[in-house]
Amino acid sequence: DVQLQASGGGSVQTGGSLRLSCAASGFSFNKYAIGWFRQAPGNERDRVACVSSKDGITWYADSVKGRFTVSSDNDKNIVYLQMNSLKPEDAAVYYCDAKTLWAEYWGQGTQVTVSS
Repeated sequence: DVQLQASGGGSVQTGGSLRLSCAASGFSFNKYAIGWFRQAPGNERDRVACVSSKDGITWYADSVKGRFTVSSDNDKNIVYLQMNSLKPEDAAVYYCDAKTLWAEYWGQGTQVTVSS
């Protein structure tokens, strides 16, 4: 079975850090773009970061630039999202997505709560 497993969410105070993981099983990240998205209650699901497993090129939403870092460990088939200097507005359910020309897979969400 093809699966993406997101984990690492939790509750932190403003200024804290969390590292989310997105692990794949049943397929290889090679040639996929892995994206991290988040969705807060009442809001749309927005992409916050992504990385190309092929060449390591990354992209960040303006709201997280300089605070979040996305990285890919192709040997382990895991993509990480290091989140530093967290703000209350970062609180959301975070999802990972693996996409290529012929397929797209979503993982289940992991909750991030940031208290002020």
